[in-house]
Amino acid sequence: MLDLSSQRIVVTGGAGFLGRVVRRVLRERGVPEDRIVVPRRRDYDLTIEADVERLYDTARPDVVIHLAAEVGGIGANMAHPGRFFYANMAMGLHLVEQARRRSLRKFVHTGTVCAYPKHCPVPFREEDIWNGYPEETNAPYGVAKKAIFVMLDGYRREYGLASAVVVPVNLYGPGDNFNPASSHVIPALIRKCEEARLTSAPEVVCWGTGAATREFLYVDDAAEGIVRAAEVMDEPVPINLGGGIEIAIRDLVEMIAVACDYSGRIAWDTSKPDGQPRRGLDISRAKSLLGWSPTQEFETGLKTTVEWWRAHAAMA
Repeated sequence: MLDLSSQRIVVTGGAGFLGRVVRRVLRERGVPEDRIVVPRRRDYDLTIEADVERLYDTARPDVVIHLAAEVGGIGANMAHPGRFFYANMAMGLHLVEQARRRSLRKFVHTGTVCAYPKHCPVPFREEDIWNGYPEETNAPYGVAKKAIFVMLDGYRREYGLASAVVVPVNLYGPGDNFNPASSHVIPALIRKCEEARLTSAPEVVCWGTGAATREFLYVDDAAEGIVRAAEVMDEPVPINLGGGIEIAIRDLVEMIAVACDYSGRIAWDTSKPDGQPRRGLDISRAKSLLGWSPTQEFETGLKTTVEWWRAHAAMA
């Protein structure tokens, strides 16, 4: 087991939703704040090789936890398929290659549930990741992220680079991205329901049919799983991180409306896509390899997220 408290750690995306919680968990593990380096986009464009080289030269990391991504909901994926592929592929490519050149102690890659085939059997098991093409609206993002799985496997076998790969399901929690142009389903629906409540709007219009299912993981649970992988894994075996509950989007909307005290009508715009038909993860590998399982009860996590948005909406 790697003692992280003695390591210099770069956390890409460390200023973001998940990254802030990962940094907190690292501090709880005894890592001093001055040994956690968070590259900011204004200083380092991680899609540019020279900037990644400069980051490694300046930060001199022992461990890299790669959380940075260009990502969004269905609408954002449909609007930016080229950018999402390029940016996520380029970041991973340069960061892993420089890790190899510097003999990094450990590289931790955060993948995505979007890597799974569109019609993958539920619950998703890691051995099924390559058994089909991802759902079309998020395929460029998903393929770019899982290409790094292969890169890390090759680099482990040829160069001995120690690494870990985690595959989290959709995250949610306080501090999430509530921007309507790029947010995922839970923050998008919370914002819609809250704004409808405040304006006494008679209805909220949601994308698709509501029949698709999703699984969600509270951000604190995700951060714990990622840090645990950094501590105990040396082989880039994909490891699912899931919340344990598969829920239909129509049921999710009802839960969020209740959490927001919104009593108007829910309408469905069926001209919009549902995305992947079903998502639900098997987390038995995380339990056996990491000793990890989620702890946050879903309805309580939703309420906490709604309360956070109400406290911070004015700043959005």
